[in-house]
Formats: sequence, C-alpha cells, structure tokens
Amino acid sequence: MGVSLTKAAQWTTGGKLEFTSMNETLLREILSFVEELGSRHPQEAEQVLKEPLRWSTTLTASDFKTDYDISDSGVQSHEKDAEGRPLLQLCPPTVNVRSFGQLCKLVHLAADKKLDELRACLEENRDAMVQMFGNGLEKEDNQTDVPRLVKEEEDEVKVKLFHLVQNLDELLIKKLLKEITETVELDCATVNNDVESLKELCRDGEKPALESIRFTSDYEFSNGCRAPLWRQVHGEICYLVVEPCDTETLYITCSNTAVFLNAGIKQEVEESGYERTSDTYKDLLTLLKSRSPHFAEHMNKQKIKAGEFDEMNEKGQEKESYRQREKNVNEKTRKHHVPRKRSAEKKYEPCPRWKNLGLMSPCGKAEEKKPKSSGLEKVQGSGARSRMKAEFSLSSLPGRLSSQKIKTPAGAMELSSESSSESEEEEEQSERRLESNTDLPPEYWQIQKLVKYLKGGDQTATVLTLCAMLDFNLMQETCQLAIRDVGGLEVLINLLDTDEVKCKIGSLKILRKISHNVQIRQAIVDLGGLQSIVKILDSPVKDLKALAAETIASVTRFRRARRTVRQYGGIKKLVSLLHCVPNLASLTAHQQKDVEVARCGALALWSCSKSTKNKEAIRKAGGVPLLGRLLKSPHENMLIPVVGTLQECASEESYRTAIQKEGMIKDLVKNLSSDNEELQMHCANALFKCAADKQTRDLVRNYKGLQPLVSLLAKVNNKQLLAAATGAIWKCSISVENVAEFQKYNVLESLVDLLTDQPEGVLVNVVGALGEFAQIPASKTTIRKCGGIKPLVDLLNGTNQALLVNVTKTVGACATDQDNMAIIDQLDGVRLVWSLLKNPSSDVQSSAAWALCPCIENAKDAGEMVRSLVGGLELIVNLLKSTNKEVLASICAAIAKIAKDKENLAVLTDHGVVPLLAKLTNTTDDMLRRHLAEAVGHCCMWGSNRASFGEAGAVAPLVRYLKSKDHRVHQSTAMALYQLSKDPNNCITMHEKGVVKVEEQEDMPVNHNNRSCICFCLTLKLTKL
Repeated sequence: MGVSLTKAAQWTTGGKLEFTSMNETLLREILSFVEELGSRHPQEAEQVLKEPLRWSTTLTASDFKTDYDISDSGVQSHEKDAEGRPLLQLCPPTVNVRSFGQLCKLVHLAADKKLDELRACLEENRDAMVQMFGNGLEKEDNQTDVPRLVKEEEDEVKVKLFHLVQNLDELLIKKLLKEITETVELDCATVNNDVESLKELCRDGEKPALESIRFTSDYEFSNGCRAPLWRQVHGEICYLVVEPCDTETLYITCSNTAVFLNAGIKQEVEESGYERTSDTYKDLLTLLKSRSPHFAEHMNKQKIKAGEFDEMNEKGQEKESYRQREKNVNEKTRKHHVPRKRSAEKKYEPCPRWKNLGLMSPCGKAEEKKPKSSGLEKVQGSGARSRMKAEFSLSSLPGRLSSQKIKTPAGAMELSSESSSESEEEEEQSERRLESNTDLPPEYWQIQKLVKYLKGGDQTATVLTLCAMLDFNLMQETCQLAIRDVGGLEVLINLLDTDEVKCKIGSLKILRKISHNVQIRQAIVDLGGLQSIVKILDSPVKDLKALAAETIASVTRFRRARRTVRQYGGIKKLVSLLHCVPNLASLTAHQQKDVEVARCGALALWSCSKSTKNKEAIRKAGGVPLLGRLLKSPHENMLIPVVGTLQECASEESYRTAIQKEGMIKDLVKNLSSDNEELQMHCANALFKCAADKQTRDLVRNYKGLQPLVSLLAKVNNKQLLAAATGAIWKCSISVENVAEFQKYNVLESLVDLLTDQPEGVLVNVVGALGEFAQIPASKTTIRKCGGIKPLVDLLNGTNQALLVNVTKTVGACATDQDNMAIIDQLDGVRLVWSLLKNPSSDVQSSAAWALCPCIENAKDAGEMVRSLVGGLELIVNLLKSTNKEVLASICAAIAKIAKDKENLAVLTDHGVVPLLAKLTNTTDDMLRRHLAEAVGHCCMWGSNRASFGEAGAVAPLVRYLKSKDHRVHQSTAMALYQLSKDPNNCITMHEKGVVKVEEQEDMPVNHNNRSCICFCLTLKLTKL
C-alpha cells in the first residue's frame, strides 16, 4: 500500500482508481491481507494507527450489530485507544478506522461490497503509509521509494506491523510486474482482421453472433490507426461501436496494450468520452465474450478458438482483397466509358411465383376501364441520397402530381403529444450509412443497378425490375439500405401515385418488407409515403388494399407515423376494411379476399392503436362492433390482430364498457383454450385490462374462464404468456367469489412457485394476485405452508416500484396472521418495509406505511421492534410533510399504531409530531380525517400533548369531522375528542363550536367515547355557571 499504490496503481485524472485488471488484482490482494491479518497476527491487527483512515462509506448504522454502541447520531466501537477514542466511529456517511482489526470487521460487514469499501478507503487515503505509521518514514536509499521507520524506539508490535505491510507492498509490485510482462501488444492489422472476421459473423444466418460492428471513423491514417492523432500518443488505435444481440450497445477502445469499454465514443465527442469504463481485455474476442452471453455461446457452438479465428481473419482478408479488385476493375471500366454488354441468355422475365401473384395478368375491372398510359418512359432521380425531396420526371404516367414532386414532411399540422399504452418501440434515429465500399456484399451493388433500371425503364421494364428486386432477401439490412442509398425509396413512393396496378403492387410488396428497418420507416414518413399509401386504401382492387394496410402496419411503429395516418383519414378507411363475413367454415374466393383485406386492416389498426387519440378515432369510426364480429372468426391469423387491437384499446374505460356490451368476454374466454400461444397471450392481456371492472370479473367466472387461466401457469417457458395469465388472475382475484373458485384449482401453490427466477413483469402480477388472495385468512396459512413468506420478503430488496407496491401490500396482508408475522420479523422484513419509506415514489411510501400497521399490531414486542430501527421514527414524522393524501393517511395510521407504546410516543413527541398532525386537521378528505383523528387520539396520551393540540388549533377542525357521512370518521373523531376533552381549554373550544349539538343531531352510533366527551363538556359548563 506504499509504492504499489502510488506508482503501480492506475489512477484517473479525478483521483479515482481506474477499473482495470491490474487495479482489481491490487485490491483483491490488499483485501486478502486485511481479512487474514486478524487471525494470523492478532496483536498487530489491534495496533492503533497513527492517524485514522477516513472515507465515505455506504454502510449505515443498521448494518452494525454487536460490539458497537449504536445511536441516532452514529456508531462507535466498544474498543478504544489509550486516549479513550473509539477504534471505529461512524458519523454517516464518514467512517474513521484506527486499527486493522476494525478494518477487517468493517469489510466483513460490507459483505458483497467489500471491494467497493476498500476502493473508497484507498482513494481517500492516497498516502496511507504516513497515516498509519506517522511522518517518521524515510527512503532506505536514493535509488528506491521503499520507506523505513526512522525512530529506533518504536514499539515492537508497530515495527512488525510495518514490515508486514512492507512485505505486502513488495508482493503486489512483483505480481503487477508479472501481469504487465504477460500483456500482449496489439497492432492495427490485428484489430482490422478481428473486425472483418466479426463482420462475417454478423451475416451468419438468422441468429448471428452480433447485430453489427463498425468503426466510428472511416478515415484511416497512414500508420493504419483510426484514432485522432492526439489520442494515438496514448497508444489508442481505433474505436468501435458493437451492437450485441442480447445487451446494450458497446463502445470499445482498441489500444496497443489492451481492449476496453469507453464512455461512449460515437463520432465527435468531448475528451470525457475517451475515459475507460471497464476492465481491460487482451483482445476484442475476449471482451465480447465477457459482455455478451449470446456471443460467447455462439462462439462455443462454432468451436472457434484462437487458431480458427485467425483462419477467419485470413478468409476475411481474401474477401476484402477480392472486393477491392472488383471495385478497381469497375472503376477502370467507368473511366474508359466502356458499356457492359448484356449476355444474350440473360433476359428480364418474372419468376413463376410472380405469375401466380397476378402481376403479369390483368387486375381489377375498375382499373382496366381506366385509360392505360403508354408506359414508364423515364424515372429520373436528382437527389439520390436526399431523404426529404423526391424529384422525378414521369411525364408518361397519368395521375402524376408534377414532374418535380416535393412532399411535405408528415405531421407538420399537429404538434400535440401522443400517449402510447406501450413504451415507444423506437425513437427518431440519426441516419445510418453503411461503411466503406469494401465492406459491402455483391447484393448491395446488384440492387443499386436494379434501382437505376427502375428509374429509367418503361412500364414493362419497371415491372420486371420490381420482380427482380423481390427475388433478393429484402429483410436483410444491406439490401434495405441499398435501396435507400441510391434513391430507390423516392422512386417506389412515386410509383404509388401512378395508375398502374402492377407497379403499385410491386412497390407495396417491396415497401412492406423493407419497412421493417427503423430508418426506412422514418424515411418513408419523411418523404410523404404514408399519404400515398393511405390513398390506396380507397382502391377497388382488394390486393392493393390488403398490401397497403399491411405496409401501414409495418410503418406505424413510431408516434409520428401513427399521427400521420390519423391526420389523413387513414383510421376511418382502415375500419371500413373490417367489413366481411369471417365466421363461415368454407369461403368462396371472393370472400377469402374480403377476409384477407379485413385481416390486414386489423393488423394496421393494431399498430395504430398504440396512440390514445387513434384509439378514440377507431371507436368513433365504429370499429368496436366490427372487431367484435371478427372475434368470432375460426381463423387464428384473423384472431391474433383483432385480439391484439382489443387488448391494446382495453386500457381505455370506454373500450372496456364496449367490450362488455358487445359480448366479447365470452369469445376472449373461449380463445384462452386455443393451441396458439400468441393468441392465448393476447386474450389473457385483454382480460387483464378488462377485469378491472367487477362486471367483467363476474363474466369471466360465469363463462368458465378461470380454469383456462390457471392452466396457462404451466407454460413457464413463455414469459410473455405467463405475464398475461398472471395479470388476468390478479385482476380476477379482486372478487372474493373468484378467489373461492381459484382455490379449487390449487392456484395459490402455483403462484408461490412463481415467486423466484421470474422476470419483473411476471413477479408484479404474481405478487399482486397473492395480495388479493391474502385477504382471506385461509390463504395466509397456505402461503406460509408453501414457503411463500421468505421469497416475498426477499422481493422487498428490489427497485421496481410497481413490484414494491404489490409486495408491501401482500406482506402487510400476511402480517395480520401472527405466525406469518413471526417469520417476517425473523427475516428482518419489518426493517426492509420501513426502509421503503425513503423511496421517492409516493405509491411505494404509502403502501409501505399501510403494511407497517399490521406488522406493528401483530408483533410480539412491537415497541422494542420499532425502537430498534435507528432513525425510523424521525422518518415517519418527516413524512407528515408530504403533499400526497394517500401517504399522509397511511402515515397517520402507522403513527396511531406506534403511539400505543409510551416510549415510542415520547420519541414521536420530541420529533414534533403534534404540530404536524395539527396542521393537517383542516383537510376535507374522509380517509385522511379518519386516520388523522385516530393518530391525534393516541398521541394525546403523553405529557402535555392534549394542551399542545389545543394551542395548535386542532380542536375546532376535529369538531367539524362529526358532520362527515362516514361513520368510521365519527368513531375515530369521538375517540380523539374524548382524549382532548380531558384538557379544560379544549372543552371550552368544543363547547363553543357546538360539539354537543353536533353529537346529538348527527345520526351516528353512541359509544363510550361520545358519552365521555359530552360528559366532560357538560361538567365544565356547569362549573362555569
């Protein structure tokens, strides 16, 4: 901890230890030394250091158990030095440690945060040797930085401890030197080869090892580096952006000594972006394996080892060389203006499947009656790479807007915000271009040639070109971006405005596929393509309408596109597509087309329904009855988009009411028994949202829908289906009648089994359902016998707010059973619930406070349990300053329970609970009134609190509570007034405010508190007379 810390450790400019493997080795060795020193050298471990080690710790007073004096202000160890100073003192967040023995105990208490504590200690005590042994240190000689003790009269134990630390320092230096010597240097060629090989893996089948990998800069210096010159002096070669299949995007720095993650270098960033944010790795492959389990698994399956990876590099170099040679040949050809002769054997003819699709045959009688154009004489693109303009000459096409057509970006007329029932699937993204030409496959260039033919050919050539383009794999990103980069999107969108049905069909088929790309979708909207597609929905040709609806479904995956469809009347047109006869067993060819059009329309509505305004537009256009008719279809491919639309819209109350009235609950329950898991999931999700209404819950039970929901719990591998099923069970179990029905199928045991190893989406619903079941006494016992208490308490350590709300509610419900409460207390559950009062969410705070009420009421020694929570009472009192009425009501309820213990009531009084409660008495909320009055009544039972409430003006507002229509408010208010009336001045105030008249006039049950309060007031009145 001397030379190793000052010279060998790697520090940031901000004085922090970098996250490197060398620093990790240093920290682990020091930690091992600290932990073993107490057992191997107990006398040296107890030696008091010259100056304490001081740093900011993450530990709190509640983490310390025995051997320490714990108070509100902090923690002190029982062990002290000769001057009476504690060897460990915690004044949050600062901790002072004066011996290695106490340091060992502290890191033991830190558990899994040992290394973090040690890192913080070393960062804030850079000159640790001087602090531990004083200024009496000097170098042994001029050639080394190793210190020694100057004073010869030093204590023998201190000298021995000094030598132990010095030996550790030498050991650390040797280990770090060995690690440095074993480091293999990287060079530009190695990095480039690795990147090329990994790019090949990105194109490896349907499930590639990586989504993509690219350099942040296309510019390469003469030395092969891509890093800026001022970063090359630090040994950095280049920067990469890697998109794994299973984790977030990685920003990687490749240097001549190691590979590591940076703070996010994309293109042009500030200097802070180059800062190292991870451990260092010997090469790119090792880093990716450590960060992406999917990549590691893929590489293991392929059995790619170091030697095999080198072979891939060689193959990558050969391909790159071939592409470069091909590029050079093409460039020479263009320079000499030598036209390429087409082979006599190669003709543009449609493949057989295009003939079957009807592209080469007459379409639609209505279209045939229109005058045909002479052909597509010429389509010219002036701005091939422009996303905002499309300039073409299409003079021979009837229906063209102009030879130079500029479409306005969609959404310019409306700037209102859209709310989506789901999180946005994508945000506006910056335009992405493919890397240098040498990285592109042959398909890229072939598609670009076809787009050029598309621009310049006649009608027949255009149709043939569209057929040829469809023969490529248009779901591949390279092909999609090739069309965009050469200006093909503009041509395809302009073809939609022609009168040629075959051209429209071909264009829509291509747009339908390539619009699965995020950037293509945004480009289509920017170019005004959605307006043209919406117009096609009015076409009499059913194939065109179906393709247009499918394309809309693909494009409208972001807010601006959905808004554009609504603004241009697309919602009404899509709803009109739903008219068909779907429930016939056998359909004619004409009816089959109608059903297909309706299916595509439902698919588009499903995508559009993620916006709240679109949901309302669908309802106003009469979409709900039509969706109800389609819900009776026997065809699963029809049912999935229909149910998907319904479950998306069911978040709105108007839709839930409409779904009930249209009798759709029966069909949704019926489809729960389908063999299609996707359909089951959407049906369960729809019931999950609709079951918020009691009538729906009763209908699900009456239609025998509870048992199918329980059976879906067995499909634990399909997490989306499991989340939907548990959500529906949760909402249905709100009704007691449904809980009784569920118990016949042993659903409680199945739900407890799902409390572990499940995603948060499932856990929220499972715990919510258990909270409803726990309202029945028998269910509380079942949860305990199935071992459900411990996983519930463990979930209190989470961070998901929705989950925490449900967990605290369930724990509180279980705590009403004394046997359950004993287990909760044993597992330290009360402390965990209490700690959630610090959560920033008001929902979590209120739920935690409600849960504390039964915990305090049913604990064996509630008073002592509450006092053991350091700072807990102060936290409770401070929450009375909240502005949330639910939080205030729950806190008042908790205070009423806590104040039953006199010692705790005294502490509450010291923290100022009386004026804070008095300040709340002017509320008109009956729930808050009820619990506030109860808290006031219990807080009166200490010292002069009764008089203090009167002086704070709490009595007069409480009298008004007796005019409430809630009898529970009357009961708690009478109790509070009874306690307050024991103070004469309060009696006078009550009499002046007419408390006797109010209690005589109000229709409320007469109890002991009422009579006692009146008796006190009348006695005082007679005394005055």
